[in-house]
Amino acid sequence: MAETAFSSATAAQALARFAAGMRFEDVPEAVRERAMACIADTLGCIVHGSRFPWSTATEAYARRYGGQGPCTVFGAPGRGAPGSGAPGSGTANDQGIGAPFAALANGAAAHAFEQDSLRYPGAGVHPGATLVPVLVAMAQETGATGRQALTAFVAGCEVLFRIGAASRHSSEKLGFHAPGLTGPYGAAVVAGVLLGLDGARIARALGIAGSLSGGLLAFTKSREGAMVKRLHMGRACEAGILAARLAADGYSGPETILEGRFGFLDTYCRDADAGRLTADLGSDWETLRICLKRYACHVTPQAAMQTLRGLMATHGFDGGDVAELALRMSEKVASHHDIRAPGDIMTAQYSVPFCVALSLYRDPEDPRVFDRSALEDDAIASLCRRIALATDPDPPTAWSARITLTLRDGRRFDALARDYLGMPQTPMPAADIRRRFLLLTTETLGERAAAEWYDGLMRLPALPAFPIPRP
Repeated sequence: MAETAFSSATAAQALARFAAGMRFEDVPEAVRERAMACIADTLGCIVHGSRFPWSTATEAYARRYGGQGPCTVFGAPGRGAPGSGAPGSGTANDQGIGAPFAALANGAAAHAFEQDSLRYPGAGVHPGATLVPVLVAMAQETGATGRQALTAFVAGCEVLFRIGAASRHSSEKLGFHAPGLTGPYGAAVVAGVLLGLDGARIARALGIAGSLSGGLLAFTKSREGAMVKRLHMGRACEAGILAARLAADGYSGPETILEGRFGFLDTYCRDADAGRLTADLGSDWETLRICLKRYACHVTPQAAMQTLRGLMATHGFDGGDVAELALRMSEKVASHHDIRAPGDIMTAQYSVPFCVALSLYRDPEDPRVFDRSALEDDAIASLCRRIALATDPDPPTAWSARITLTLRDGRRFDALARDYLGMPQTPMPAADIRRRFLLLTTETLGERAAAEWYDGLMRLPALPAFPIPRP
C-alpha cells in the first residue's frame, strides 16, 4: 500500500486508510517478530508493575467505576487474577471489567516502573504501554484472533511512530510529556482496527483522539508527584478506546487534526516535519524501530549503565573505587534528567546521575534494586552528586554518553556508550527477552504459568484468541 495512493487526503485520512486496509499477510516476518517481542515484554512489565502502590490506586479506581465486563486487569492473585480471556467469559475469579477501564489500569501498570518499550530514535512514543493494554482489552471484548491482534498492533505502531517522528520530539521542550500526547492516536488505531472500522471512521477516531491528549513534565522539577507520569500512559489507552467507540457510533473529529492549523503539530510542537506523517507508508516499517529496555529506568542512561557495567566486569572495580566520573550527553539529558536529589524512586528512575551511580553499586538488570533502600544509600547518593554531567555538542545519538572515569588507584578509562542491548541495531537476544519476561512475571504467576504464557505469546498468529494466563 503506497503512500502516493493517499496524496489527496489529509494525514489522518491517509494513515487511517492504511491501518484499516492492513492485512496480516502484508506484514513482513521481521516486523511480526518485533511486534510479538514488544507485546510479550509489555505484558511482563504490566504484571510486574501492577504490584506498586500507584498501580494499585489506579486499579482500584478502574474497578470502582469499570462495572462488569470481559477484560482482565493484571495483578497479584486475590486482586483480580487473570482468567480465560475468552470474550464474555469474565468470572468471579477474574473480576473482569469494561475495556476502557481495564486499558487505563493496565496502561498505568505498564509504565509503572519505567520498563516499557519506546522508539529509536526517540520520538516521544511508548508503543508497549499505549498500545498493548488496548490490544488485550479489545481482543478480549471482540474475540479477536491472534492474527487480528498482531495486525492491529502493527497498524497502531506504524501510525503512532510516524506521528512521534513528525513531532521531532519537540513537545517536551515546551514542557509536555510527549507519550501522553501521541499515545491516544496509536491507541485509537488499535481499537478501531479490532472493532473493524473502515478508514473513514478510524480517521474520525484520530480526530477525536487529538482532543484527548495530555501530560505535563512538571514532575521532573518537583520533589514528588512522579506517579502522574504513569497515569499519562493509562489515560492514553483509555482515550484511544473512547475515541474509537465514539467514531464507530458516528461521532466526528477534525480531519486536519495532525498537520492542520491548531492541530497536533501546530499546537504542541516546534520544528515539526509534517512530511514524516505519511512518508514511505507501507514500505518503511516503523515497527522495526521498537526499542526494548534493559534496565528499570528512563532510556537515557541505559547505554552508559551497560558500558560501565562492562568496564566493571573487565577491570574489576565497583562504585567505591570511583574517584571521578564525567558524562557528556545530549542537551535534553542535561536539561531534563540532571536530578541530583530525587525525592522518590520514580523521580530517581528519571535521573541520569542517580541511575548511573546505582549501576556502579547494584545490578540494574534486577528491577528490585530500584527501591527505597537505593534512595537511602549514602554511597549511591554521594556518587550521584559527584558525577559531572555536561552537554555534548555533537552526540552520536540522543542516548549516547562520552564517559571519562578515574579510579582511586589512578586508572583512567575513556569510553563511548553508544548502544545497549534492546535497541534495533543491537537487539536483545530471544533468550534474554524470555529471561526478562520470566523475571518480571514468575513471582506473580508461578514459573510454569509464566513460561507457558510467554511461549503462547510467541505463537500468537496461530492462536484463535489472545492468550491470558490462568491463575
